Amino acid sequence: MRTRLLPLLIVLMAGVLLALGFPLAASLAAAEQQRVVVDRLDDAARFAALAQFVSETSPGTDERRTTLRGELASYHDVYDIRTGIFYRDNRAMAAAPEDWVVPYDGEGRRAFNESLLGRRSHDPPQVWPWQRDARLIIASPVVRDGDVVAVVVTDSPTGPLRSRILRGWLLIFAGEAVAMLVAVGAAFRLTGWVLRPVRVLDAVTHDIATGRMNSRVAATGGPPELRRLACSFNEMADNVEEALEQQRAFVADASHQLRNPLAALLLRIELLALELPEGNEEIASVRTEGRRLAQVLDDLLDLALAEHTAAELRLIDVGALTAERIASWRPVADDKGVALTGECGAVTAWADPVALSSALDAVIDNALKFTPPGEEVTVAVAPGRTDVSVVVADHGPGLTDEELSRVGDRFWRSGRHQNVKGSGLGLSITRVLLTAGGGGLAFAPNAPHGLRVTVTVPRHPPAEAGDGERQGFTER
Repeated sequence: MRTRLLPLLIVLMAGVLLALGFPLAASLAAAEQQRVVVDRLDDAARFAALAQFVSETSPGTDERRTTLRGELASYHDVYDIRTGIFYRDNRAMAAAPEDWVVPYDGEGRRAFNESLLGRRSHDPPQVWPWQRDARLIIASPVVRDGDVVAVVVTDSPTGPLRSRILRGWLLIFAGEAVAMLVAVGAAFRLTGWVLRPVRVLDAVTHDIATGRMNSRVAATGGPPELRRLACSFNEMADNVEEALEQQRAFVADASHQLRNPLAALLLRIELLALELPEGNEEIASVRTEGRRLAQVLDDLLDLALAEHTAAELRLIDVGALTAERIASWRPVADDKGVALTGECGAVTAWADPVALSSALDAVIDNALKFTPPGEEVTVAVAPGRTDVSVVVADHGPGLTDEELSRVGDRFWRSGRHQNVKGSGLGLSITRVLLTAGGGGLAFAPNAPHGLRVTVTVPRHPPAEAGDGERQGFTER
């Protein structure tokens, strides 16, 4: 979620900074140019004041004209600004350099014509840093007795102006870059603060879904809405855990309390059998159903205990444990005429030895139960990157796709195997035992026929509370 939220925030912040930066850059450029324009207008006004007293009909040696030409020449030498004072018919009163004439087109002619109307050219086109050949032309009228008799025109190079604008833009860019870095850092902190309770909540939900019912969220950070959500989640988890505990207690109590009456009932059945003829089919059927009911009660009690007991994980040699279970079941396989073979290399994993032994017993027993004589059951230990698998493959009748989707459900048995001894709880107990330790149980067809059961246990120890994403967890 953070990878989706951060780009959105960064794009929005970049848009805001750009929306502020472009107008600021344009305003800075306009301010710099306006400062230059005001300076040129002041110079033009000074030259226009000097030109008011120069007579058009005075000889070339007129002192005022000479003074004016000297002022223009000095101005050009110092500032490299071309300046000229031109009569209405474009003749030059004075110019620096002397061969400079009023432009006949472009911005210079527009400014000249505007000044002939008695107006100063106060709004020339904006000069941008990339316009290397741009010139800044300013014109101001020379007024005598209320009439415009000449025009002062200044033609300035824009190199210094463009340099100042560019330096100002670089400062704006540096400021925006710093602001963007600060905004990105703030976005990281903000998204981390907002989403941390969500990550913790997601991890705790996964823990509860995988059987760690005592995991809770410590509602200590994040927005108030998420803290309220964490409190509500903890209340829900408490209620679910309480309901499950009540269910487990009921199953355990019912199984335990029914065993005594059932034992008494079976004893009376045996006493009644003594009064009946030997080989009576009805009494044999009653005995079978009684023993089956006793087995179901025992399995229910085992299931309740498995769901209630926490796994005691330790680092064990899965290969050695599997070889030990194969050796224990080989006499049963030999008695039935089934070949039980195993490939059990040394490989370690984290598991509860008792739970893993019980799981392997249930899976191997199930494979031998449905494998006909003359066939083979293979057990192989396969190490993986994150877990260790024990694959038990038989060559029995197997299961259909629909049956594979239901195998492992409580009390479920295939319609084709109703006459085989069992309660339908063995694989359910196995799955509960493995899940409590972070393992799993999977089923798949075994070519060309049969069933392949895979028992997995993790190779690495479970993460401790308070490490990594588990910060913010509490366990009860």
